[in-house]
Amino acid sequence: MKVKYFPDTDTAHVEFKDNNVLETKEISENIDIDIDVKGNLVGMTIEHAKANAELWEFSFQEMPQQTA
Repeated sequence: MKVKYFPDTDTAHVEFKDNNVLETKEISENIDIDIDVKGNLVGMTIEHAKANAELWEFSFQEMPQQTA
């Protein structure tokens, strides 16, 4: 996964897979998702990222598996 932030446009792009994008769908006024030929989520673009996603800080934490 790759996260890119473009400060000049306050846009964030999250790339989940390195697949070719077949279609981009508008989810809301400021959020678009990219879908591949199999219907899998490839990426997501967030416009006005600091305001809409509170993108002031980014962290990644892998959570341990829970056992029953």
